Amino acid sequence: MKAQKIEKTNFNKEQYITTKLQEHFDYAKSQGYDIAYLALQGSQNYNLDLYTDTYCSDVDTKAIIVPSIDDIVCNRKPTSTTLVLPDNSHCDVKDIRIMFDTFRKQNINFIEILFTKYYISSPTYQEDIDFLRRHREEIAHLNYNQALRCMVGMSLEKMHALEHPYPTCVEEINTIGYSKKQLSHIVRINDFIKKYVAGVSYEQCLVPDNSDYIMKLKTIPISLSEAREIAKTYDAETFLIKEDNLLPQDVVDEIAVNYLDLVKCRIIKKKFKTELLEEMHADV
Repeated sequence: MKAQKIEKTNFNKEQYITTKLQEHFDYAKSQGYDIAYLALQGSQNYNLDLYTDTYCSDVDTKAIIVPSIDDIVCNRKPTSTTLVLPDNSHCDVKDIRIMFDTFRKQNINFIEILFTKYYISSPTYQEDIDFLRRHREEIAHLNYNQALRCMVGMSLEKMHALEHPYPTCVEEINTIGYSKKQLSHIVRINDFIKKYVAGVSYEQCLVPDNSDYIMKLKTIPISLSEAREIAKTYDAETFLIKEDNLLPQDVVDEIAVNYLDLVKCRIIKKKFKTELLEEMHADV
């Protein structure tokens, strides 16, 4: 939750989010990054965002950036960093090589940016990004077992964070003893894994069926003992669902892997071609 104040009179959510996205794109570009794709991450993608006088959902993004010829030839470490904008919102910036490897790891927090309706593509790479998004379901199901393990790992991570006084929630921890946001994530992941193993599309998995209950947990405090019990119950069920549905061995969809490799190569080649042409013209 951000401390910023939003004028609710004639508030337009779509316009607000798209404006913020453009601000993120422009800011990241001003830092010298060549952005192929910038997309919204977080609660808006799950229909769990809220904008009131007391609660304002974050507008945070992830950006896929393209390395230069020098970056690769000189074997520089691929960029993976978080930009903090003047309004305290965040943009996670990752080299396309890192981001695509992360897609292969099936982490929901990264795969979701292929499904959000809020995104900006660079015109230079538009065709490639469109191709990537057309094949997002295959990419999201690239490794079934790994996806399940990732969901369980995320739930466990939220369990550990439930009562941890991180800077963003230390006041809440001191007041009610736990983080409402972390509790809501544990329940959301449980809803996600249930639908995922049932064969529901990834796009539908992202939006929980029990959103009213999750929003209640996210915004209304309960006793610490009750919060602990809810978290424990849902986390344990998530783990059991994973155990009951794992395949005997990992099966990797090589076609989806090839999609990622194809797009990555196309985008990097375009960057190289642009740089080489600029150098040729500069030498004339």
